[in-house]
This record gives sequence, structure tokens and C-alpha cells, in this order.
Amino acid sequence: MDTQATPATRAEELSATPPPRRRTVTPRAVCLGVLLLPLNAYWVVCMEVIRYSAHPTTLSLFFNCVFELVVLTLLNAGLTRLRPRWALGQGELLLVYAMLGIGSALCGHDSIQVLVPMLAWPVYNASTGNHWATLFAGTYPRWLTLTDHDAARGFFEGNSTLYTPDHLRAWAVPVAAWTLFLLTLLFVLQCVNTILRQQWTDNERLTYPLVRLPLEITAQAPGGPGGTPLTRQKLFWLGFALTAAADVVNALNYYFPSIPPLGTPGNGASFWDLHQFIVNKPWNAVGWTPASFYPFLVGLGMLMPMDFLFSLWFFYLFWKMQSVLVVANAWDADPQMPYANYQSFGAYMLFCVSSLWLARHYLRQVLRCALGRPSELDDRDEPLRYRTALLGIAGGLLLLIGFSVSLGLAWWLAVLFFLIYLGLALAITRMRAELGTPIHDLHMTGPDNLLPALLGPSTLGRHDLGVFSVFYWFNRAYRCQPMPIQLEAFKMADASGGRRELRGWFWALLLAGGVGALCGFWAMLHLTYQFGALAKADRGAMMAFGTETWNRLANWLQQPKPPNGSVMVASLVGFLFAAALQAMRVRFSWWPFHPLAYAVSSSFEINLVWMPLLIAWVVKSALLRYGGMRMYQQSLPFFYGLMLGQFVEGSLLNIWGISTGTPTYQFWQ
Repeated sequence: MDTQATPATRAEELSATPPPRRRTVTPRAVCLGVLLLPLNAYWVVCMEVIRYSAHPTTLSLFFNCVFELVVLTLLNAGLTRLRPRWALGQGELLLVYAMLGIGSALCGHDSIQVLVPMLAWPVYNASTGNHWATLFAGTYPRWLTLTDHDAARGFFEGNSTLYTPDHLRAWAVPVAAWTLFLLTLLFVLQCVNTILRQQWTDNERLTYPLVRLPLEITAQAPGGPGGTPLTRQKLFWLGFALTAAADVVNALNYYFPSIPPLGTPGNGASFWDLHQFIVNKPWNAVGWTPASFYPFLVGLGMLMPMDFLFSLWFFYLFWKMQSVLVVANAWDADPQMPYANYQSFGAYMLFCVSSLWLARHYLRQVLRCALGRPSELDDRDEPLRYRTALLGIAGGLLLLIGFSVSLGLAWWLAVLFFLIYLGLALAITRMRAELGTPIHDLHMTGPDNLLPALLGPSTLGRHDLGVFSVFYWFNRAYRCQPMPIQLEAFKMADASGGRRELRGWFWALLLAGGVGALCGFWAMLHLTYQFGALAKADRGAMMAFGTETWNRLANWLQQPKPPNGSVMVASLVGFLFAAALQAMRVRFSWWPFHPLAYAVSSSFEINLVWMPLLIAWVVKSALLRYGGMRMYQQSLPFFYGLMLGQFVEGSLLNIWGISTGTPTYQFWQ
């Protein structure tokens, strides 16, 4: 890693000397977080489902949570002046932020938003033409999905209400079952974070770029590190004003086209599609290639390591060239070539394995500590005792595997499924803690896709395929994976003086998971019964989430394919190529290619972020080359302003649009 390119921020430096002792986990902070979860879920679902815009949960840093933290911090500053004893401390504000982050992840674009329409789709769309009623019979327990056709019709067509005895009864069992499943999964993930927290945070001292902005926002709260606040720095207001003013102009252009936009005409400040200029084979195989400009992503990119920034846009072009090579050699007879998602899967697995290998000595000490033998580690201030955490992982996995087996999945497939899932979650968590990557979507590459593709639907049982289908919702993509949010919350606790209260943070986050899941279900059902899932998903998201799941199952059952050896080959190629990149990076300090950029740059979301990250790389290179570390540090308030300018203005405009029912300009696609 380029250590010079990832310096600690002012907040992190000051947090090395703990501020005066002030409790971070308090009843009022927990209650405030719980009370805000329904409002947050309502806002997220309004944005991402009803209006299908903004999509905060498709990026690592949820702008809705940042905006809510800004509002709470401003209200808290006023309270500090009027009633200092009533004001929340920095740790309390960050706890509320973390709870809202967990809630947003659960009701986000790759979680409950996928699950709810998926549950209602089979009963609503089964017909004599597709024979789903008989085709799917016995492949999965019907009680896990919606079985009432009238309740499903109200959900999809709208002009109805959730609050009838029949509708509430129809949804009660699926909602309860999946909430318990989610809570168990979250518990296992938090136990894994408990085991790894000390190694990654204290021993390896990973930089956690994504927690820097919330730490800066709350630095002036009681118990915070103090110093010069962002609001008193001219560079901050310059960055804030530039992005906010640009978005105001684009918002006006949205209503008054005669006002020129700051960006592509007719497309606000989003992107140009470069593919339209590439018409000849094989070069047109590059496909959709948007050149976008999102100032907040430029600001976020400034917090990332230089080699990772460079590698993100480099490997984006690398994947494009793979597609060109496939067409040039007529290998596109296989539509999945070059199996980019499975190459990425192999790279993710390499990062998971290498992270555990680097921590092997530490993990041995964890095991010794858990067994009560002499150890170098002290687990008294950890979120859980190591013995409890290991037992929690084992017990939680047994519950998840047992549940899967009870649904009809073979036990060995259940074990493989959750090991692969945990491996991906661990890799994502590590890459966010180390690099602050803004994306990690990995579409259609979870174990529910990988195992049938690798082993072949023809060799798997009907029950296995049915269970893989009902598990589709939390594996479709991994953009709002909750595990990194949990670990980042522990980092914020540590940085705000709550090191000895990590256990309280553990249970507060788990509470947020349970309440957040219920709030996510409520927001989805309340709004879709009112507006209609199909009517308000303007780009067909609700339809896609259903058709992707159940059409895939129908194809598996009606046209079962044999094992696909290319999946294994692509995964091995990805693993070995990432291993070679990692070996070169360790051996040569000048090596510029980061293996994790190779992993994350093959999926959909990179299309929208590669250009802003390229700009960030150019700007950061210039600052470090000509101004050194001091100038880079002094410039950071400007880039925080770029982020907050778009987040605050965009959130206010979005809230106004929701409250008035008015379409609005969105700063993020």
C-alpha cells in the first residue's frame, strides 16, 4: 500500500489520544436510532422504489445517512448552546449514524427491496401458460413466500392498503421468518467482525477511509477531538458552494430547459456515453462506456490510496479490452465470455484467503484466548469475548445451515453456500476498511449462481435449486452488504472514545438490524400497496427482481444444463491473476496495479464511477507531487465540501420532491 497516499485525517490523529471519557452507548442514543429507523426506511424506499432515483445504497457511503448525521449534528450544536447537558456526544451521534447505516443496508437496493417482490411474484404470475404452480411444486416451502393471490395483486397493482386483516395475515409468516433469518445472519457477521477487529484496526492499522467524513462532521460534538471545525474553513465552503450551486443549476434545467445544464444537455451532470462514437467491430464490443462527472466521488476518491485509484480506472479499461479480444477472436459464441464476474469472484476469494493468511498468527492467539490458554491477546474490551464470538459463529452457522437443510438443500451444499457467502462478505469488509472502495456490487456471482453454474442444474436436486432461488435476494449483488458497516461502526466507536463500550455497540447494531428489517418490510409494503409495485418501478425493477429469480428456476427445471467447466477455469484464472498482482505488489514497491481493483472493476457500478476516480487520481497525484503531504492534508476540507455539497443539496431536493409529489433532478443515478 502507498502509505503516503493514505494519511490519517485530523480526526483520526486526535483520536489516537482518547478524548475525555463520555459514554457513547446511552439509552437516548439507542432510542433515537430506533425512532429514526422507520423514517429512514420510508425515505430510502421512496427514493429507490417509488421514484427509482438517487439510489443511496448502491454506493459504499450512503448519502442519506450522511445527511441525517448532518441534520442531527446541527440540531445538537444548537442544543449544546441552550442546554449543554442535554447535548449528544460525538460517540452517541456516530452510534445513531451506524444504526441508520445498518437499517439502510437492510431496506436497500440489494436486500429487502429484492426480497419482497420476489416473495409475491410466483403466486401473482403463475398461469396455465407457464405451469409454475406444478413446475415449482415441492421445490421450496410455500410458507416462505406469499400464497394469497389477492394480497399479491394489491401489492403489484396498488390502489390498496396493507392494513387489512387478510393482507397482514398473508405477509405475517414470510416477514417473521425472513426477519429471524436476517437477524441470525447479522449476528454471525458481527461475531466474525469481533474476531477480526483487533487485527485489522489495532495491529494492521487499516485506515477506514469511509469513516473519515462522519468523524469530521461530528468532531465538534461534546467528547469529540475539537480543532477547527469544517464550517469555519474557507476551502470547505468553497467545495460545498461549487457542488451545491452546480446541482441547483441542473435542478433548474430539469424544470426550465432553456437554462443550460452543467453537464450533458438533456442529462444534467451525469454522463456522456462514449460507446455511441465506437461503431466498428471488434471495438464496439466495449459496450456502454459512460464518461461521468460526480464531484462527490472525486472527493471520496481523494481519501483512497493512489495505487488503488489508478488501478480502478486502469482495470475498467482492461475489462473492456477483454470484451474486444473475445469478439476479435470470435469467442463470443459463448455469450458469457470472458466470464468477467467469475474472474472477479476468484479475485475476491484470493483477497479473503490472503487476509486470513496474514492474520494467521493473530488467529492462533484468538483460539488460545478462547480456549483459556496463555495468549498475547486481551479480549475484555472486545465486542464479545472471543470464546463467545466463536461459539456465536458456530451456533449461527448451524442455525442457518439447519434452516437451509429443512427447506430441502443438501447439507454439503448448505455448508458450501454459507462459506462462500462469508468469504465474499469478509473480502468486501477488508477492502472497505483498507481501501475505502466506493463499489463492490459483484452482480449475479453469489453462491446461488456460482454453485448451480459450476455443478450443473442437471446434477442438483429440485429442492436444491428451489432453495437457491429463495436465497437469491441477498446474493443478487453485494452493494449494501452489512458486514463492513458493522466493522466501520466499531472503528467509529474506538475513534470517539467508546473503546470500552464495544459490547454495547454490538447489541445496539444487532437491535438496529432487527428493527431495521421490520421497518424495511413495512416501508416496502406500505408504499407498494399504495402506489403499486409495477406502476412505480419506472425502470421495471420490481418486475426484474421477480423475473430474474423465478425465470431462472424455471429454466433450471425445464432445461437443466450440465456442469460448466468454464466457470471453474475463469474463477481459477481470477484467483491466480490476482495472486500474481499481489505478489508483484509485495515484491516491488513501485508496482502500480492493485489486485482488489481488478476484482471490483468488472461489474455494473464501475461504469458510473471510473471517470470521477480517474479525475481524483490526477488531482491527488498533482497535489502530492507538487505540494507534498502538507498541501494534500490542507486541501481535504475542500473535498469534504464537494461531498457534503451534493449530499445536502441533493437530499433536500429529494425530500422536497417526495413531500410534494414532484419529479426532481437527482445528482446520482
